[in-house]
Amino acid sequence: MTGILGCPTCDTGAVAWVIAATALVMIMTPGLGFFYGGLVRRKNLVSTIVQCMAIFAVVSLAWALWGYTMAFGPSVWGGFIGNFQFFGLNGVGTAANTTYSSLIPALLFFAFQLKFAAITPALIIGAFAGRIRFKALLIFILAWVTFIYFPVAHWIWGGGGWLHVLGAEDFAGGMVVHTTAGVSALAAALVIGRGVDFGKESRPNNVPYVILGTAILWFGWFGFNAGSALAADGVAVNALVTTNLAAAAAGVSWMLIDWFRKGKPSAVGMCVGFVCGLAAVTPAAGFVGPALAMVIGVVAGVGCNFVANWRARTKLDDSLDVFACHGVGGMWGTVATGLFASAAISGSNGLIYGNPHFALVQMFAVAVVATFSFVGTFVLLHVINFFTPLRASAEEEKAGLDEVHFGEEAYYPASE
Repeated sequence: MTGILGCPTCDTGAVAWVIAATALVMIMTPGLGFFYGGLVRRKNLVSTIVQCMAIFAVVSLAWALWGYTMAFGPSVWGGFIGNFQFFGLNGVGTAANTTYSSLIPALLFFAFQLKFAAITPALIIGAFAGRIRFKALLIFILAWVTFIYFPVAHWIWGGGGWLHVLGAEDFAGGMVVHTTAGVSALAAALVIGRGVDFGKESRPNNVPYVILGTAILWFGWFGFNAGSALAADGVAVNALVTTNLAAAAAGVSWMLIDWFRKGKPSAVGMCVGFVCGLAAVTPAAGFVGPALAMVIGVVAGVGCNFVANWRARTKLDDSLDVFACHGVGGMWGTVATGLFASAAISGSNGLIYGNPHFALVQMFAVAVVATFSFVGTFVLLHVINFFTPLRASAEEEKAGLDEVHFGEEAYYPASE
């Protein structure tokens, strides 16, 4: 059925699906909060979850006021950024923005993309869990989305974005979401430095929260990837299937490596593996078939596991291995898109189907995005630290940010 009030070209099936997908992607942010919250020390459980929710709220406002138009407004400066035509959602209503989709209202496209903008900076906080001041975090998040996320989203997803024009493809955020967040997390870990408890044995405070968070993320990821088709069609179905298979393959491969190396599988490791597979398939979900999605997942599980174990032997305090999971996973998935994409599904053919140029474009694009994200984050954090301290004090870190910043605890003693 075609046509709704104010949008004669819109398809009611597509509208219904993208509304549902928008809700699915929203639930990923609290899911991430539980995933990260279960991994950190008990004294930082509340602050970790509430940081995710605060970021969601703050970025929602920034996206409505200036982010959407910077990412999806008509290109200026050679495709570097969108203009301010849609500032404050001016002109964004039930009519379709045909540059991106004639099947759904522009306001729904805004809402769907808002959820991506909101969860991306939340991914970064795992790199410095328990050691950043809340005020500095909020300033950093606003600066980061404005100067890193919004421009990169325009480069790749904007109608006139320069990497888009060059031919780069990112189905649902391997570069825009995972590479930017993962590489920025690496820069943040370097700038903020090691925590006072670094080097001491640390166990997750709540493994069931990790499992719950993973399940919520996996559930929401169907909206993240399949929703990015912006239609209820075969590409969406393909993305849904490839998303599930890549996640499963990565989780199982991670589990088997742990089993071999440690003598038993790890529940937490398996969950991290699932998320690595989800990150890796994100740029490829609508471009590759099920069999190659499993290959992407297996390589992600093995590769991300290797990087995480390597990081653990260094003095880099990326507390929750954001770079190993999202950075490495997102970059691998972007390169894999250039290798395995099939025009029979959608988009361009990749290397194995006789198009080496596309593979080279993907490699170039991921190198540009990674470099821009790392350098930009490094500079932003140093500038912010000049005006307001980034790090919590040693005493605050030892006490835990739950009590220091919010005066609350995750678990109170039972009343008599």
